[in-house]
Amino acid sequence: MPKFAVFDLDGTLLNTLPDISGAMNRVLSRHGLPQHPEDSYRRFTGNGARLLTLRALAGREALLDIVYPQYLKEYSANSRVLTRPYDGVTDMLHSLSVLQVKLIVYSNKDDPEAKDVIRYYFPDVPFAAVLGSLPDKPLKPDPAALNELLSSLGLRPDDGIYLGDTVMDIQCAKAAGLYAVAAGWGFQTREDLMREQPDRLIVHPDEVLAILKERFSAD
Repeated sequence: MPKFAVFDLDGTLLNTLPDISGAMNRVLSRHGLPQHPEDSYRRFTGNGARLLTLRALAGREALLDIVYPQYLKEYSANSRVLTRPYDGVTDMLHSLSVLQVKLIVYSNKDDPEAKDVIRYYFPDVPFAAVLGSLPDKPLKPDPAALNELLSSLGLRPDDGIYLGDTVMDIQCAKAAGLYAVAAGWGFQTREDLMREQPDRLIVHPDEVLAILKERFSAD
């Protein structure tokens, strides 16, 4: 059953919300700007750090070019304080790797940070590729960068699944022709995810293995 699985990062593999909210709130505080409860950042994330900053500024867009680079620096220095893998994620990744399933991370997090975070939290997981946002590539839900990555790895969409916790992930998975699996433990509500009509919604990472076996064990 050596197929492949694409994973979103924030809200899917890792609960990064405490470090994201903490970093942004510290930067906002330095500028005398209103801070936000951690739970509000569930609505701010998903479209990359620049849009996260715009949403956190809440109408003070003129400060974007000042706050955005400061947030990137603050988060980079403090992205491993409270961040943790969700329960069951590490075991799920190891189980899939034993079965020779190719593991791919595709995130709207800035590419260098995405690669660093994955190396830190999953040092012994043999990912086939980790791709974050790049200046010359569109963000999710646009599937262009993901399509290009799959093509470079010689992978067909029909042979994989995509697991993500946001509306953008489900939209991206469908646009790329992948089986769209919604992670019900992440940043966005199950109601929001179900409105996008994913192929499956799961509530625990150990369900990923069952989906892959169900879809591909007869191949």
